[in-house]
Formats: sequence, structure tokens, C-alpha cells
Amino acid sequence: MTLWMVLAALAVVWVCVAYYLRGADLSAFDGDKHPAAAAHWQRFSASPENHDEQRAVLTSLQGINTVLRGTPRRKHLGLLRAYMDNLSADRELNAEFRSVDAGGVAAEWVLAPGADSARRTLYIHGGAWIMGSPRSHRVITAKFSEITGGAVLAIDYRLMPEHTRKDGIADCRSAYRWMLDHGPGGAAPAQALFVAGDSAGGNLTLALIAWIRDQGLRQVNAAVALSPATDGTMGSPSLRANLHSDAMLGPLFGHLIRVPRSVLLWGGWLRSRIRPSHPDVSPVFGDLSGLPPVLIHASAAEMLLDDSVRYLNKARAAGSPVTLQTWGQMVHVWHIFYPAITQAREGFDEIAKFLAAAAPRS
Repeated sequence: MTLWMVLAALAVVWVCVAYYLRGADLSAFDGDKHPAAAAHWQRFSASPENHDEQRAVLTSLQGINTVLRGTPRRKHLGLLRAYMDNLSADRELNAEFRSVDAGGVAAEWVLAPGADSARRTLYIHGGAWIMGSPRSHRVITAKFSEITGGAVLAIDYRLMPEHTRKDGIADCRSAYRWMLDHGPGGAAPAQALFVAGDSAGGNLTLALIAWIRDQGLRQVNAAVALSPATDGTMGSPSLRANLHSDAMLGPLFGHLIRVPRSVLLWGGWLRSRIRPSHPDVSPVFGDLSGLPPVLIHASAAEMLLDDSVRYLNKARAAGSPVTLQTWGQMVHVWHIFYPAITQAREGFDEIAKFLAAAAPRS
């Protein structure tokens, strides 16, 4: 009888802590339930004539998935890191890349021709917090330098599992403080500031602008988040609804969806020692008032779609100027395949208009 009582008590503790870890119920901010979605969610459709472009991307993704299936799991991370870093290895990019120590954070300045060093963008790459680097995202950072007319600081923040999630967050904050007063030519004040990131980097971007506000630092003129992960509690409906339509995240992380959510919550807390619903790792759970203009891009077919929708609706309810733009049938962070995909070119055109409105060039 005592054993059953102990087991019952442990079960109660498990469930109670799991509810604490998952945070508040955000379902009120799903889809069209909130008026912000109708007013500030712009939908772009995929054109039938672009099938060949998309097929080439899917073929590339299937190649790495095939390699992973034939390789022991202990070697997967190394293969994925190499795959990401070589995504644009054969591309000729019209930009200069300069290595720099950004206040103790490894980074590189990305400079398109004619870049104004007083216009600065902090770019935070994606890769599920375990892979990616400034090198892997040079297609995106070179384009950001071109469309902003300024310098892009792409940081090589510390990755898991060699480091903690907190280490990566600290690197983003340190690099931002440093960029306020340093450009490609040395110490100099910035005239215009932006921050952008994709996927995990989009998560870090949205967490960073809230931290900047809370610290009373000079805020960015605008922020851009591409396919961001905003909810570390795995609570967004599209994680399951779009499992089979997400050609990138589905094969890589779909197995996690079959794991009970309470187990994922406990695992997330034990791995990072941060509550999964803490705003530092799940910005959608934080205070979303008083933020700068934010543009979010997401695919209607990706698993993280509702992470973006919930952030849009909650931020707009708090009075912050957030806009969501989605494209149908795109892969997660399709911008990295610029200029081969029409929708990547369209996406950067929208980003350029948004940033020009937030901080026009002098």
C-alpha cells in the first residue's frame, strides 16, 4: 500500500510540475480567433509555375535525410552541421566577410558594396540551437546588407550541447551591446539598428528585443524574424497539424511529436535549467508591449506556423506593431535558398520595404 501511495504522490508531482512548466494557455491567440490576424496577417500564395524551383529544394533536403537514415545517430549532429555550413559553399556572393571579436563573441561583418557602417544589423542564425554559423547563412546576411544598405554583424553564438542555452542567449546580448558602439571600422555610434534571425535565431531575436526594452538600452528601429520558434513548450497546434507538410522539420524532428508533452517539458527543463515557458526561451509567453516594429515570415506548411500566429496576436493585443506574412507550400526558412526560389525573392522585397519604412536611408 505504501508503494502505491508513493507512486501516486510522484505522479501528482509530475503532473503539477508539467503544468507549471507549460505556462499559460495561449489558445485564445490561435489562428483567426483574434482580430489582429485579420488586420495584420498578409498571405501570399505559391505559384504553380514555381514547382521546379521547389522540387530542387526538396531534392536537396531528401539527400541529407537519406544520409542520416544510413548513419548511426551519434554522427547525425556532425553531418547536419557540415550540411548547413556548406549550403552556400558554391555560391558567389557579392559581399565582403570580415572576422571580428564582438565583445567576446566570435562573429563576422558582412558588407555589401557601398554598405554604410552606421547602419547595422545583428543577424542571429538558426539551426535548432545545435548547428548553424555565420558561414551557413551568408546568403541571407549578404542580402540583408544589400537591402539595408548597411553592415551586418553575423554572430557565432555558442551552441548546444557543448554549451548551455543560457550561453547562447548571453552571447546575443553581449554582441548587441557591443554593436551599439562598434562598426566595421572600429568604435563609432550607430545611426540605424536592426536585429534579425531565422528559426532558433528568430527565437533569440524576439527574446532579445524584449530584453533590450527591459534593460533600457537603445532599441532597434525594427526586427525581422524568419520562421521563428516562439514557444518552447511545444504547444502550437501546427506542430502536429503540419507534421507531414513540413519537408524540412518533419523528417528531422517529427519523432518528438510522438513523445508525451509532459516528458518533453521535463526534458527541456533538465537540459537547460530554464522553464520551457520562460520568456527567455519562449518569447510568446513574455510581456509583448512596448516593442519595436516586427516583421515575421512563416510558411503556411511548416510546423512552426502557429508559433508565429500566436506571437502576432498576443503582441498586437499588447499594442506592439507586429506584422505576419506567410507563403503557401514553402519550406522552413525558404529565404536561405535565395535567389533560386521566387518566394525568397518576394520575401526579401517585403523585408526591404519594411526596413526602409522603419529607418530610411539618409
